[in-house]
Amino acid sequence: MKIDIEKYNQIIDEAYKNYMNNWPSKIPRIGPCLKEEFINNIKTYDEFAKEWGLKIEERELSFDERSGLAPADVFSWTQFTVSNLDELKVPTKLITVTYNNETIEVYE
Repeated sequence: MKIDIEKYNQIIDEAYKNYMNNWPSKIPRIGPCLKEEFINNIKTYDEFAKEWGLKIEERELSFDERSGLAPADVFSWTQFTVSNLDELKVPTKLITVTYNNETIEVYE
């Protein structure tokens, strides 16, 4: 399922708001982490991600996957090159986000 970046941002904002409202004060720091730090911790630390119910996975798309996302009317399959795909701004990355038992995919 393809979801636009706005939905991704809404999910991240909701999860971060939940974190900000419920961050454990036992953490030895002045306050909760910044949003960028929160996202990085979710991507990096499984335990942190589980605690906040958010999982973010990123991976590079293969040439075949990118070709499948390209507009069909622009080139035939045999004419695609990485340069063509880049010029067409075909996504290079798949981001999978799971939050509250809902999974979305965002192409970037």
